[in-house]
Amino acid sequence: MNLVVLLSIFNLFVGVFSKEAFRPSVVNVGAMFSFSTINGKVAKVAIKAAENDINSDPSILGGKKLSIVFHDSNFSSFLGIIGGILFGLLLFRALNSVDVRYSYNVLSISLVFTALHFMETDTVAIIGPQSSMMAHVLSHLANELHVPLLSFTALDPSLSPLQFPFFVQTAPNDEFQMLAIAEMISYFGWAEVIAIFSDDDQNRNGIITLDDLLAERRSRISYKAVLPPDPTATSSDVRSELTKIQMMESRVIVLHTFSKTGLLVFEVAKSLGMMGKGYVWIASTWLSTVLDSTSPLKPETANSIRGALTLRPHTPDSKRKRDFISHWNQLSNGSIGFNSYALYAYDTVWMIAHAVKLLLDQGGNISFSNDARISNAGGKDLNLSALSIFDGGRQLLKNIIDTNMTGLTGPVRFNQDRSLINPSYDVINVVKSGYRQIGFWSNHSGLSIVPPETFYRKKPNRSSSNQHLDSVVWPGGGTTRPRGWVFPNNGRQLRIGVPNRVSFRDFVSVVNGTDKVQGYCIDVFLAAIKLMPYAVPYRFIPFGDGHKNPNYYELVSKIESGVFDGAVGDIAIVTDRTRIVDFTQPYIESGLVVVAPVKKISSSPWSFARPFTPFMWAVTAAFFLIVGSVVWILEHRINDEFRGPPRQQIVTILTFSFSTMFFSHRENTVSTLGRLVLIIWLFVVLIINSSYTASLTSTLTVQQLSSPIKGIDSLISSSERIGFQVGSFARNYLIQELNIPSSRLIPLGSPQEYAEALEKRTVAAIVDEQPYVDLFLSDHCEFSVRGQEFTKRSWGFAFPRDSPLAMDMSTAILALSENGELQKIRDRWLSRSACSSESEDESEEIDLKSFWGLFLICGIACILALLVYFLSMFRQFSRHYPEEPDSTSRDRSCSERLQTCLSFVDKKVEKSQSSSKGKGESMSPNGYHKENV
Repeated sequence: MNLVVLLSIFNLFVGVFSKEAFRPSVVNVGAMFSFSTINGKVAKVAIKAAENDINSDPSILGGKKLSIVFHDSNFSSFLGIIGGILFGLLLFRALNSVDVRYSYNVLSISLVFTALHFMETDTVAIIGPQSSMMAHVLSHLANELHVPLLSFTALDPSLSPLQFPFFVQTAPNDEFQMLAIAEMISYFGWAEVIAIFSDDDQNRNGIITLDDLLAERRSRISYKAVLPPDPTATSSDVRSELTKIQMMESRVIVLHTFSKTGLLVFEVAKSLGMMGKGYVWIASTWLSTVLDSTSPLKPETANSIRGALTLRPHTPDSKRKRDFISHWNQLSNGSIGFNSYALYAYDTVWMIAHAVKLLLDQGGNISFSNDARISNAGGKDLNLSALSIFDGGRQLLKNIIDTNMTGLTGPVRFNQDRSLINPSYDVINVVKSGYRQIGFWSNHSGLSIVPPETFYRKKPNRSSSNQHLDSVVWPGGGTTRPRGWVFPNNGRQLRIGVPNRVSFRDFVSVVNGTDKVQGYCIDVFLAAIKLMPYAVPYRFIPFGDGHKNPNYYELVSKIESGVFDGAVGDIAIVTDRTRIVDFTQPYIESGLVVVAPVKKISSSPWSFARPFTPFMWAVTAAFFLIVGSVVWILEHRINDEFRGPPRQQIVTILTFSFSTMFFSHRENTVSTLGRLVLIIWLFVVLIINSSYTASLTSTLTVQQLSSPIKGIDSLISSSERIGFQVGSFARNYLIQELNIPSSRLIPLGSPQEYAEALEKRTVAAIVDEQPYVDLFLSDHCEFSVRGQEFTKRSWGFAFPRDSPLAMDMSTAILALSENGELQKIRDRWLSRSACSSESEDESEEIDLKSFWGLFLICGIACILALLVYFLSMFRQFSRHYPEEPDSTSRDRSCSERLQTCLSFVDKKVEKSQSSSKGKGESMSPNGYHKENV
């Protein structure tokens, strides 16, 4: 129905056009441009040149002639021809039915009828339209009549080939241009930009695409300034938007519009002082067309755009391209300067010519037929049969999409999404003498300082480490990269919240009766401010009632709500705070520790026993006896030093065992098993002696401190109450992370309250951050840190989310750390006369846990040695017993056999003195002969 209404409008005024007779020898192509614009003038010259080159070679179209009919879309008297209220109503209804946002002006109306005229005269393709706005409308007609539309200027990313299959963009669309701008912004490290654009389809959709691409790179468009469609914007429209932008934070401005509006924006910006130092202007390709085709520029125009960056479609160098450019003045008669879009216009004509030639070679014909749907829809009163459908339209479109040629723009092919291969741009910097090229961008290699075609044979690589551009001369003449932002509202002072502490005022405090703020944290902030590359106006605002320490989460929340622009002080960087603000680089570590009372351990006559626990002493003594007994068993039969009366043998076991403690045992071991057991035991004794000596030395030379609290683990397992500092994150951490009941937690507000609570046993220990504890212990030596720091935290300055000030301040803090200034500030504020160095943590008693492995090895060795020994004895006894001469031995009782066995085991075995064995003797496993029984 939408198409029928449009065609009905055309039929009312069909007399305006004359139907040209069908000539098979001519291939009709239409071209619709506004020839008063730069690109319209350039396109006309390039298209005419391509038409002449094609017609000069009859073999290209098989003897047919290419006829391109130009239509200037700037009708100035069309409304006079139309007239009448009826047409206005019909036109309003028709244009709204095809989802056109605006009531079109004279230009839009003329384009609709021009397209219809082309389609009535058996046109096989149309080059144009120039604007994306009309491309959306005319593509509906092209879809119905199967006439391809090819445009190298209507580059709206939303013109999808799925919705508009007969619309083909023959130059890189604005998605790639916006991608290039996004990567430039990321390359220079700017987080926020402002977009200025004309309110039409192409520019609006381009900025939407840019916003999405910036979000992928953790940047964003902070403000979108919308101007009336080009060329209707006025100076007052522009000034109104630029005045708003002046009051904003970001100084990076992307200008996406057309030449008339674009130059007007720069002119007004210059008058407002927005082309000076600190500003960044990035213009889309419209500015490069002005630079290339309008030379020389007016002095005021050249001065207003100095320092801006812009893009120009990149085309590889070639002889054909150089020849074409060299003849440009001759082709254009000096009416317009050359720009890159002339090459795309020229190649577009050749794309149509090659596609038509292929259509003819495939056996197709240039023929048209009526569509019954269109004819019947017109009824009896409307003659729509004049409009016909191009029978070969679908095949011609396919041939165009399958184009594979080398044109003036280089290789011309389409990807599967119907975008041209290898989209690329030149990056241009406008300078005093004109402009200079500072690099290239391509979808294959990103930003580079060498032509992108040198990378096409390599794998795509657009990683940030491979991005490079030459130096830039920015607005104002500087070459240093602008930071891209300022404090908003023309330099309003930053409102910096500082905690109004009542304790530990060395870190931050407000001087009573004044507005002065001082302390360690303040000095760090002031030192960092001095290293900032720009002036930072600020004022400190105390937070808190001055009677108790403020709640730090509430202080940080004031930044999120906009009450403060930042917070400086002893602010711990914890998870719940990082969700609402950004922190700088930490400037001091501040993990949680446990502080508890300690008492000195006085010397006693039994101090020598302190290194080992009682259980350790008992196990050690037991092993001395066990090892002595095992060695006695292994040596008894063969070693005279382990033989004798029972009383003597007991004494031997005891003296041998305990003398090994000092490696002074006089008894020699002669059996292999005995020596093995003794070697292992002496190694155990060596380790025990060394540990005992070290621990005893520490006990006797260093004053020891004792406390039932050993650290956070023992504190958790107890039911004692725990103190914490008012306003600290320690309370939430103890409850939420360590599951300590809130009933056990006692808030304390000052070091005096700390000491009083610990002395009176109101709390068993205090959990606080390390810097506070260090300051507290410098004056209270009767307390001590118990255990290790059990959280890793640090302090930083807080700023709003995505604030660039946080990053710059972090850089300054790192510089303070590297040059030693940070340590000097800490020494100046936090150095105190420490307690006596003798007050150290208690040395733990050594228990069995430290040595059970050694004892286990020794025990296993003893058991294995005894097992081997007894198996050997039993084997010898079994072999010896049958040789007894007494035949009645078989009838002896079990007790007699046991006595005989014990006597056998107790018998002395003599060492063999010769290699021969005496009568009645048998050889033992250890190399000894046993006596005859």
